[in-house]
Amino acid sequence: MSDRSQLVNRSAQEHLMYIQEKVNPVLEALVTAVLLERPDDPSFFMLRWLCEQTKSLDGAEQGQRTSTAEEIETVQAEIKRLQERKSELLAILGIEDSSLGSGMDIKSERSTKANDESEEDEDEDEEPEDLPENLRPVKPRQSVSAEAYGAWNQKAAFVPPVYEKTADQKERIEKCLASNFLFHALEKKDLATIILAFQEKAVEPGETVIQEGDDGQSMFLIEEGSAECFKKQNDEQKLVKTCSAGDIFGELALLYNCPRAATVICKEKGTLWELDRETFNNIVKDAAAERRETLSHFLKEVPLFSSIDEYELMTIADAMKVVLIEEEGTEVIKQGDIGDCFFIVMEGECVAMKAFVDGQEPQKVMTHKVGDYFGELSLISNAPRAASIVTSSNVQLMSMDRKTFKRLMGPIVDILQREAVRYDTPCQSSSGV
Repeated sequence: MSDRSQLVNRSAQEHLMYIQEKVNPVLEALVTAVLLERPDDPSFFMLRWLCEQTKSLDGAEQGQRTSTAEEIETVQAEIKRLQERKSELLAILGIEDSSLGSGMDIKSERSTKANDESEEDEDEDEEPEDLPENLRPVKPRQSVSAEAYGAWNQKAAFVPPVYEKTADQKERIEKCLASNFLFHALEKKDLATIILAFQEKAVEPGETVIQEGDDGQSMFLIEEGSAECFKKQNDEQKLVKTCSAGDIFGELALLYNCPRAATVICKEKGTLWELDRETFNNIVKDAAAERRETLSHFLKEVPLFSSIDEYELMTIADAMKVVLIEEEGTEVIKQGDIGDCFFIVMEGECVAMKAFVDGQEPQKVMTHKVGDYFGELSLISNAPRAASIVTSSNVQLMSMDRKTFKRLMGPIVDILQREAVRYDTPCQSSSGV
């Protein structure tokens, strides 16, 4: 390997170390703070948080600083050392110090004279053949990930663990996972792999399963029993949440690669299912991120959500389930039933049919196309379904249960109430938004 290639590799390794040692801890702490507070304006919150951290660091360092004269002497010595190192590196590359000008990149400087240079000069400007593939220039510039940077940090072949289970255990675990957005995007074979990778863990009353501030190595699903989540506030442990059978906890530290946000203590004797970080990262994390991006992009195009900010939109996307109905004429909801879900059409069409008088033949009152929604009236007013919805083609729907709808859809309830009159009369045509 040439001297220049070695230099580039060394520089890349230094970048990686800097990201891991300096940048990641700040980002992890910032994400944890945002998740705990869930501010209405995440951008402002993050800016304020960073400013407060800077002030804290400045104050903490006051008593540790040396005198001004000593600081100047230290800085001058460091500048001298860096200048000497610079000269050594330039000598290795065969570049004169003066050719760098005022710190401009060599390639950028030559590019301004491209029209006057010969073809031979342009060849000299090409990247060396032995540069690692991941270090070659890419336009536009790609973001840098501290978990996947360079050939030395590539993922090894992953083999998930297998803990055999009864058919009943598999069914119970699958039912619990179905209510968590992280597992909505998994294909059947991946879901089966995840279920087999859960390891059974018996717990006792008062047992600490997760400690606030620790690195997250696994997530947990409660099959039997309950657990309490405590967060340290003003030197006191404050109860912030109670988890019961069917609940999942510990997943955020794995999803966002941040320290544990709270301490979780078992309230009673019970049974947990534990999923390790490696299995989560290789199967669940990537699928969840892709699903969130796809659904968020779709929701941005729905007029109903035009006033929702990015954070709220992603939260709604996470809470949505995707339902595929392949048979035309399928009744999605039935007039008079108690409503338990809200729907948005992603693909295909549905028609709303309403009987205005008992015993009367239902009449078509609306056609729901891509981006249209239905099922909201029953959830807002706690009244029976106002109309039946039937598929008129193969359809793909996004759905949200009643509890989640009440929790997340507050910002647009006024819009939904204004649109409630759309089912009152038969219609000649269409749009539900």
